[in-house]
Amino acid sequence: MTAAITPEASPVTLAAIEDAARTLQGAIVATPFAMSRTLSALLGCEIWLKFENQQFTAAYKERGALNKLASLTAAERSAGVIAMSAGNHAQGVAYHADRLGIPATIVMPEGTPAVKVENTRALGARVIMEGATFEDSARITRKLARDEGFTFIHPFDDPKVIAGQGTIALEMLHANPELDDLVIPIGGGGLISGMGTVARALKPSLRVIGIEAALYPSMYNLIKHASLPIGGDTLAEGIAVKEPGALTRSMIAHVVDDIMLVSEAEIERAVALLIGIEKTVVEGAGAAGLAAIIADPHRFRGRKVGLVLCGGNIDARLLASVLTRELARDGRLARLAIDIPDRPGQLAKVSGVIGSAGANIVEVYHQRVFTDLPAKGTELNLVIETRDSGHLTETVTALEKAGYRVIVKRSAAEA
Repeated sequence: MTAAITPEASPVTLAAIEDAARTLQGAIVATPFAMSRTLSALLGCEIWLKFENQQFTAAYKERGALNKLASLTAAERSAGVIAMSAGNHAQGVAYHADRLGIPATIVMPEGTPAVKVENTRALGARVIMEGATFEDSARITRKLARDEGFTFIHPFDDPKVIAGQGTIALEMLHANPELDDLVIPIGGGGLISGMGTVARALKPSLRVIGIEAALYPSMYNLIKHASLPIGGDTLAEGIAVKEPGALTRSMIAHVVDDIMLVSEAEIERAVALLIGIEKTVVEGAGAAGLAAIIADPHRFRGRKVGLVLCGGNIDARLLASVLTRELARDGRLARLAIDIPDRPGQLAKVSGVIGSAGANIVEVYHQRVFTDLPAKGTELNLVIETRDSGHLTETVTALEKAGYRVIVKRSAAEA
């Protein structure tokens, strides 16, 4: 592993991040930083949320992109820039390049969520969809930069980009210098490198904890000398990076106290909680910090914890799926398999029992072929909506008292 960079040798210093803050002033949103009383009570610590999903492009990536763009010479601006990104860095580069009159080309991996692709195009950038993975797109991007004379704007492994991202910690600690922890998502490592640099300079006692999706433990493996497998479909595609930056990994070894891994179920739960409680939309990567507290609440018990909601660009259909699955986990949505005689009027009788229990039928279908019931029987499959797990239990009990055998399936795994 690359040796840790000491503060004296680091190309990213507190002074560089403070310079970045001056560069960004007035050109980005000074996003709110507020305590969530409900989440704090629920999880047993004082949770402070930095709403970077309220940037114009709905992600913190604008900060690093603009700081880098502002540093270019007149000749570099005229020649144009190129970036590789799964979406948020792309939008940050496209938006601020357009503002500054700089031509921008963005290379995006195949399979990037459509909302991010279309948003990037709408911001004036030329979009090239090539590469099955982030790493494939990176190779294509570097070749185009050489061939066409573009300046390459790296999404994380660049001192100017890292300094721009670090300005978030300046704002958070200015608003609340009493924070005990910063819990920060890690993809390539630019965000936590910049924020960790601020933490070490302004408040060395501050605990800096990085969060990765369990499917993509790339920085975890490097820092902890582990060899966990990397890959898979994660809700947190914004931090699904197989190869972190060389600069960021060396900085993280110095400025980060620990790295945690969070499961897909914990990320989904965090996304749903932020919508349900804070009424704010975040993508999977943006919910990773809250997912870590859900995963290990004891670790943060009684502490003042700052979280970065780093992005809010999530596909609408994916978001709908996350919320529906959460309803199922909470017992507010369930699938029932009920054995009934295959005779007229049986559905009406079952519906009457469910209605009397105060539940609502959302979907209904019969299974007559793929069942081990007698030929004169059928399996009635219902999706019902209830108030909570207790109400679901009451509804099932009412059906059983009416003489029906009921199997409850609350999740996709049970379906």
